[in-house]
Amino acid sequence: MMDSLIQGILLGGYYAVIACGLSFMFSVMRIINLAHGSLAVAAAYGLWLLADKFGVSPIAGLAVVLPIMAAIGWALQRFILERSARGSALLPILTTFGLSIIIDNLLFQHFGADTRSLAPFLGDLSYDSWELPGEIYVGKLSVIMMVAAVAILGGLQLFLSRFALGRAIRATAEDPDTAGLVGIDARKINAVATAIAMVTVGIAGAFLAMRATFDPYSGGPQLLFAFEAAVIGGAGSLWGTLAGGIVLGLAQSLGAQLHPQGFLIGGHLVFLLVLFARLFPLRGALVGKTRTTVRSPA
Repeated sequence: MMDSLIQGILLGGYYAVIACGLSFMFSVMRIINLAHGSLAVAAAYGLWLLADKFGVSPIAGLAVVLPIMAAIGWALQRFILERSARGSALLPILTTFGLSIIIDNLLFQHFGADTRSLAPFLGDLSYDSWELPGEIYVGKLSVIMMVAAVAILGGLQLFLSRFALGRAIRATAEDPDTAGLVGIDARKINAVATAIAMVTVGIAGAFLAMRATFDPYSGGPQLLFAFEAAVIGGAGSLWGTLAGGIVLGLAQSLGAQLHPQGFLIGGHLVFLLVLFARLFPLRGALVGKTRTTVRSPA
């Protein structure tokens, strides 16, 4: 049981990393990016291409892929999301959904349906582990992912609270019109925020390729995991994203102990329970408020 708990917590580190960009974009621009998982897979393919064709290690390849992901994020906001946001609230969701389909099919056309992984380029790191008391083994890569999750989320929190650009992002998220009155360019800030989110997506794609295999259509499941972790932890909350990822990882790990198919089912059940727990109190509060309003004239 203790081994399952530890493995679930460490798995939550990966889910926190992949949910970070989704939660960050929602908190700043109130946009749910349905191309999130596909962009992570695209970053994974970029790292694999550098490693397979040019012999660049995955860690060094991040120095190439992450700036490209930042540029993609900037262009995504300036040329696609900004324009779609001028329409209805549903239009950005539909736009990113269409973008995810385009990315998936482009990856399939170029790389085919074969699964790939960065594990062969990591050496011992892909399977090496540390032994804890009680004959419990924890993978080094899993620990690195958890440390990276804490570092990324903590760094973003520090950036938003202590740096001028971070405070400008927070101000734009609260009220872009008022922020413009004090000289903040909301268009520029949103583009920068999306670029930052895409950097975290690139890191998530790297971890996806390191810990498992991936193919052109792996983006859908990754988006689902990211969405569940973000909702469980509270959409828009950075530390809540870490907590949500850990809860999701624990649910999947414990579910796998109960039933061979319980890995995914356990996570989905916890997600639904949290979702219903947040919806029903709101409904009850609205009903209570309505009843109070109706009784007041009497």
